[in-house]
Amino acid sequence: MTVALARQLREGTKKSHTMAENTGFVSCFLKGVVEKSSYRNLVADLYFVYSAMEEEIGKLRKNGHPVISPIAFQELNRRETLEQDLHFYFGNTWREIVRPTPAAKDYVERIHDLAKDSPELLVGHHYTRYIGDLSGGQILKNIAQKAMRLKGNHGLRFYEFDYIEDEKAFKAQYSSTLDSLPIDQDMADRIVEEANYAFKCNMNMFKELEGSLIAAIGKVLFGFLTRSERVGSTE
Repeated sequence: MTVALARQLREGTKKSHTMAENTGFVSCFLKGVVEKSSYRNLVADLYFVYSAMEEEIGKLRKNGHPVISPIAFQELNRRETLEQDLHFYFGNTWREIVRPTPAAKDYVERIHDLAKDSPELLVGHHYTRYIGDLSGGQILKNIAQKAMRLKGNHGLRFYEFDYIEDEKAFKAQYSSTLDSLPIDQDMADRIVEEANYAFKCNMNMFKELEGSLIAAIGKVLFGFLTRSERVGSTE
């Protein structure tokens, strides 16, 4: 029995997608307010999340898991590009510096737990992260590049999928693969539910980053107001 999983995931996560976009961190990002310290911390969190995902999905692929193997497209892998970005932001010793936030730790733990107990549900996380990155990658890259005044792809490799030449064709292939997975409707429902939980995991990471972003914005505004006062002073 085949189910229209691609459509169900798309329709079933619309609300979560909107909620994620409305978090303070993402909302600011989309408006071009990107602070480098907060952004590099996001890159660090994503590194731990993708490392866990690619480790577990890689093992399941190697073992020929019937549901996970078909979606384990290696051209989607992000760990290597995130390592390049972390090297750019933190330097040669980045491995000794970066640590996951509590929300990222929870996210990573969820991935490992699912791989052990219900690996099929990793489809929800795979869809939420990778297809989201592929779909909005170039837009977010351009925003970040302009806001942080970066040159070329330095610090922005995460958004580049070197092994995918035709994004539209690849997404069509991915959707077709989702629809051909050997699952029933009950499992499809559980995967959609887990995809929504994946959005929650991401939102928790965004909310942790909001504090440092707000502090940075406040610092900039304070500096601007202080300079304005000095300029306007009659003393």
